[in-house]
Amino acid sequence: MPATKAISVTDARDDFAELVNRVAYGKDRVIISRRGRKLAAIVPVSDVALLELLDDELDLMAARAALADPANSEALDWKDAQGELD
Repeated sequence: MPATKAISVTDARDDFAELVNRVAYGKDRVIISRRGRKLAAIVPVSDVALLELLDDELDLMAARAALADPANSEALDWKDAQGELD
């Protein structure tokens, strides 16, 4: 499992190129914080691909559950759906 390191926004800004290299080539994960509060993370592209795959799987599971039991789904008729898109 890749190492997760925490750094401040200031340190991330000062050493941004090195930080990107550590993430891209060293496969580190970096949590960026301000005043001790976690704000963001920089992760390898492979981690993002995995997160997207997991998100797609969750969407698929929700869609299958809705199709399996349409009475319990929050289905919209076509006119209502169009109204929400406008």
